[in-house]
Amino acid sequence: MEVEIGRGKKARRAYGFDDIAIVPSRRTRDPDEIDITWTLGPYRFELPLLASAMDGVVSPETAGVIGNLGGLAVLNLEGIWCRYEDADERLQEISEAPVEKATRMMQEIYAEPVKPELIGRRVEEIKAMGAVACGSLTPQKVTSWHQEALDAGLDILVIQGTVISAEHVSNTSEPLNLKEFISGLPIPCVVGGCASYNTGLHLMRTGAVGVLVGVGPGAACTTRGVLGIGVPQATAIADVAAARSQHMMETGQYCNVIADGGMRNGGDISKAIACGADAVMIGSPLARGKEAPGRGFHWGMATFHPSLPRGTRVATHQDGTLEEILLGPAKENDGTFNLMGALRTSMATCGYEDIPAFHRAEVMVAPALQSEGKALQRQQSVGMGSNGRAAVAAGVAADDD
Repeated sequence: MEVEIGRGKKARRAYGFDDIAIVPSRRTRDPDEIDITWTLGPYRFELPLLASAMDGVVSPETAGVIGNLGGLAVLNLEGIWCRYEDADERLQEISEAPVEKATRMMQEIYAEPVKPELIGRRVEEIKAMGAVACGSLTPQKVTSWHQEALDAGLDILVIQGTVISAEHVSNTSEPLNLKEFISGLPIPCVVGGCASYNTGLHLMRTGAVGVLVGVGPGAACTTRGVLGIGVPQATAIADVAAARSQHMMETGQYCNVIADGGMRNGGDISKAIACGADAVMIGSPLARGKEAPGRGFHWGMATFHPSLPRGTRVATHQDGTLEEILLGPAKENDGTFNLMGALRTSMATCGYEDIPAFHRAEVMVAPALQSEGKALQRQQSVGMGSNGRAAVAAGVAADDD
């Protein structure tokens, strides 16, 4: 339903995860019998989860750990690991930088050119750990550097930017033709981000096996403030899921919808799937992992842009292993541990046996969901009073944007 912004402008109402609730159905199931597996191209994963291509979250080592736990980690092939032989030294510098100097320091660190030989080496390191090797490149650089990754054995390519379109217009350079490029790849390709039905449908028509949904919802992203663009995630996911249905009617091909960003806890992940996502891509929840390379910090892919940074370095509290965060056991009651167990329990409580079935779950606009009856939790900053962000009040955890 449209609302009038002014005499000359109308707008749709959009909803984020905090605005909605999943409605339990008449049936319940045993959580141990819930199937949360999904496929991406020829690959089947036990967990519907991708780790974001952010240097404070995914290193070749953590890619191996997450892969062996059943998820898929995406390494930023234009990130610090492919710019420096010794990335740990630079990561230490970033973690020690004072707040007022962090962005400028990252701009200087990331001014170092990407080294093609390191792209291949990092892909080989991931594969040596027995994990599916997945890497991310921007549309501006993918034609320059994808071959090094392919030669090293890359299994899945992600073409990722703040917003990606299948119809880029430029009077100064030849734009990337996504459809032609993807059709020539010998491996499956995921593209994104997007936040609308039309853009999602156009990206699906390029032949991608998955589309990332999310513009600006992440904990470290400032795109919504810097550029004023974005769509709250619940609405964005539902819109692109509708595009998936249209695309399947047109072609018979199923394209995965991957919710990218804005999820802080198990409840958010469950809502993303219920709205139509096949899997989720998360960053800040995994930055809490003791194995995460960010040393207690997390930042996005556009944080270090040389002229218009659209991200910030945020602090998080490394208080659990990646296994505990994804599979438990949980040591906190705010939903930030055992994320996949929470998804299973949510699906079981609502009676849905697998992810496609969960797409049919009833969802309700529920602005009181987070606050109703939770006064004591809010006053004490515990449980739902921490809103899935343990220790935010103490300044040691990542808040959402």
